Amino acid sequence: MRPDAGAPATLVVLGHGSRCADGVAEFWELLDKVKALLPGVECAGGFIELAQPTLAEALDGVAERGATEVVGVPLVLLGAGHLKQDGADAVAGANGRWNGSPSFRYARELGVHPSVVSLAAERAREALSGAGSDGPAAVVLVGRGSTDPDANSDLFKVARLIEDPYGCPPAEAAFVSLSPPSVPEALERCRRLGAKRIAVVPYFLFDGVLVRRISEQAAEWAARSPGVQVAVAAHLGAADAVAGLVAERYWQAVAGDVRMSCDMCSYRVRLPGYE
Repeated sequence: MRPDAGAPATLVVLGHGSRCADGVAEFWELLDKVKALLPGVECAGGFIELAQPTLAEALDGVAERGATEVVGVPLVLLGAGHLKQDGADAVAGANGRWNGSPSFRYARELGVHPSVVSLAAERAREALSGAGSDGPAAVVLVGRGSTDPDANSDLFKVARLIEDPYGCPPAEAAFVSLSPPSVPEALERCRRLGAKRIAVVPYFLFDGVLVRRISEQAAEWAARSPGVQVAVAAHLGAADAVAGLVAERYWQAVAGDVRMSCDMCSYRVRLPGYE
């Protein structure tokens, strides 16, 4: 429930965008689920790149339709440049163009949240159920990869969390681009540690080029590694749990309770090499 009366703030979900039509369709499917959770709230969406409308077009569009207050929720799992620069710049630019009327607020990313972590663990268990039942098992959790060490470190945190509270087998974090370890490197580490069954979990919301690249890399490694069963899990997708978290981030921003963990963020702290 909204904590105060009056017209509710408009929600604009800020997505990354993709060349993959299926991935873009999943974004709109998720937005429909969010709308169902927020009756009476106008909801719109836009993309950083590769799809239409752009973030600026989406934000300006709700302003032109008469919104008096707008909340932008970044559809970001791990807070790197798209959260800290692209999304923030889009919201700041809208405030500048509209001189604060309407006002534009920026919510926090989805982040390391139980709703998303439990979903990743579910995907891992589903994949392992199709990878046979003989021998020790492991999980490789694969993220996009970033030059931002804060975002990369969060993937390792998620890998640990799906292992401890959610009962998954030992989990290794890997990246499909920009940062080590790679998917083949993480798979090889699992093999050397004795795994005979490995679930590869794409830690992505929607389908796209990188999600498909993960499957290709896993299949290539498996073909060179007889005796190890590798099963690639489904990506997170337009799940009800993700829609619920988007709604939660919206209400937090409406209430003015946006809390971001920036203790190790290179945008605020002078990390070695990122001064």
